[in-house]
Amino acid sequence: MKILIVDDDISSGSAVAEFIKEQLEYEIKLCHNGEDALLALKSEDFQMVISDMRMPGISGLDLLRKIRLLPNGDAIEVVIMTGFADMESTIQALRSNAYDYLMKPVNIEELAILIERVAESFRLKEKNVNSNSSDHISNDKKEETERVKYYETTIRDITSVGKIGVFSNAMRNVVKMAEQFHEDRNIPVLIEGETGTGKEVMARLVHFGQYTDLQQPFVSINCSAISPTLFESELFGYEAGAFTGARKEGKPGKLELAQGGTLFLDEIGEMPLDMQPKLLRVLQQKEMYRVGGNKAVNLDVRVIFATNRNLKLMVDEKTFRSDLYYRLNTGRLYIPPLRERKEAILSFSQVFLDLYSKKRERRFRFISKDAKKMLQDYDWPGNIRELKNSIERATLLFDDLELKPEHLRFIQADDNNFDNSDQVLVPGRIILPEDELDIEQLELEIVRKALKKFDNNKTKTADYLCITRSALRSRMNKL
Repeated sequence: MKILIVDDDISSGSAVAEFIKEQLEYEIKLCHNGEDALLALKSEDFQMVISDMRMPGISGLDLLRKIRLLPNGDAIEVVIMTGFADMESTIQALRSNAYDYLMKPVNIEELAILIERVAESFRLKEKNVNSNSSDHISNDKKEETERVKYYETTIRDITSVGKIGVFSNAMRNVVKMAEQFHEDRNIPVLIEGETGTGKEVMARLVHFGQYTDLQQPFVSINCSAISPTLFESELFGYEAGAFTGARKEGKPGKLELAQGGTLFLDEIGEMPLDMQPKLLRVLQQKEMYRVGGNKAVNLDVRVIFATNRNLKLMVDEKTFRSDLYYRLNTGRLYIPPLRERKEAILSFSQVFLDLYSKKRERRFRFISKDAKKMLQDYDWPGNIRELKNSIERATLLFDDLELKPEHLRFIQADDNNFDNSDQVLVPGRIILPEDELDIEQLELEIVRKALKKFDNNKTKTADYLCITRSALRSRMNKL
């Protein structure tokens, strides 16, 4: 598809044209007035025109009317870029069969979806012309249709799911499997992936599927945040007087609270070994007993697990039960780290840039070529969460039309001022900086480094730092 951009604002028009060419990969031509645009339309074939409304000489509305008088004018889809002051003219444009309009400053997500919608309509028209069978669609066209569908999925809010970015073939396959697992509530689902890859977001997709109005509960537990002595009562609940300090009326556990819905057990690798056979029985028998109780409670609960650890290796090391592992592995989803799907980095970056620019009322709309290279060359050890936080930080600290390398220098500097050398931090030999020292920031940096050192194993990290797990969790919340 070939697109003509018409905007007398050189910087704005160039930015829109660059985004369409670089990100959406469509052929474009840029004109800065209506007269040049008409000449281009008479000499070249365009399927779509995106024009500013207010321009000297021929306005966007005048251009639309002149396009409709061209021999092929009715086949060209025209989108008007407008401001609130031009809404009356915009209404006239829609009455003159404009395809749609975009408010300025242009929202990147809306622009991308609008262009893909137009492109899809042209693809379907070509299919109907070139095919004798109305239900025959080539594999290429199927793939393009799915690409549009999944791009729209990134924008649509699924109830309580948040935004799901599907910008790679690997993630497209993961999403398809998640939707299939949604259909069978009896299959336990294990989601594996590094920290920050979006395991809970995928768990919510398994729970909600494509239903935005699903009312069944989604109950989440972080296994690393529960004391081993409290795990059983937290999961199964307890009867009145089951133990010292128990409520007189007893208390339902998370499994009962999730009846009819889903229980999500995050960081399942942190579950105590003595709890694992009890959980396995729940999965197999679909029933449980409260602590101190002798009456079975029938369960109608889908159970989803997530981990950033290698459970197979833990099985070999006898730190995770093999029978539970193989039961969980029935419905397995693996989310690859961001460094293994680099084609998704720029798409995620653009979505986050638009999101936080709106939130903080910044002018950011596009990403410069040098910044794109910088984003793609970085390994993103914290995955999508780190990328999201980095874009948010850039919009917090800076304000510009384009995101540039100078706005992202902190990712190369490892996001701190204390990592300028390879020296080990040794008590008794600490050299303080000349300027002020943010001791809380230094403490958090030490915690972050320690977590990385032990591959996010919180028990080993807490032992290494000589603090309790609850103290570590408190600092991680600040991170």
